Amino acid sequence: MRNRVGMDTPNPTVQATRTSLDIVEALVRLDGAGVTELSNELDLPKSTVHNHLNTLRDVEYVVKHDEVYNVGLRFLKLGEYSRSRLKIYDIAKPEIDSLAEQTGELVNLSVEEYGRGVYLYLARGDDAVHLDTHAGMQVHLHCTALGKAILAYMPSERVTEILDTMGMPARTEQTITDRDALREELDAVRERGYAYDRQERLDGLRCVAAPITTPEQEVVGAISLSGPTSRMQGERFDTDIPDALRDTANVIELNMTYS
Repeated sequence: MRNRVGMDTPNPTVQATRTSLDIVEALVRLDGAGVTELSNELDLPKSTVHNHLNTLRDVEYVVKHDEVYNVGLRFLKLGEYSRSRLKIYDIAKPEIDSLAEQTGELVNLSVEEYGRGVYLYLARGDDAVHLDTHAGMQVHLHCTALGKAILAYMPSERVTEILDTMGMPARTEQTITDRDALREELDAVRERGYAYDRQERLDGLRCVAAPITTPEQEVVGAISLSGPTSRMQGERFDTDIPDALRDTANVIELNMTYS
């Protein structure tokens, strides 16, 4: 059973529902698959996989082309609803678009859910790099500027709970994998008001992120700007981009508070 940050006590679960969702996630991971491939991927009998796929097709959440199954567009409606119900998305989106246009880079909005960072929105300027990130993508918090900006403003016990559950896997040689080192980094984030990712999730990429907080200093998300190391250096990396991000975060915070 998958660990869930924030769920204090075990609750009764329905195995059939879990199996259906495991199949859906496998279809995404495999970019479409047949019954045999799914059976091997999930170590399930072919008959079980087939029955679940038939049910998912019947309710229009899975489509089939020849012998290959994939997720259907009905999931798009759920994803859009899930994102649009968050106040931060509607308020932050125009500010993120503006910052991406102003800087020419990739600007991101992320929130934390179940101990992972979830990208809500991305805007690309004219010179933005094309990465693996997309709306809905989940990432570990310790290896991104967005994640560190969020962790820095969480209660210490919450950070410990997340690290206990999710671990601190290395994504590159620069990833912080020591808890004491991460705690020192989070202290620095709080002191200066923004976080850095120095090639910690992807080689060749640097990011700066600023938290979005309530007047009570509760963190509700973060925004970041990402770019290649060739452009993310010197005064631009150390001063210009952090200042622009903090200004943008401040506008978002004010609009969230008073709108």
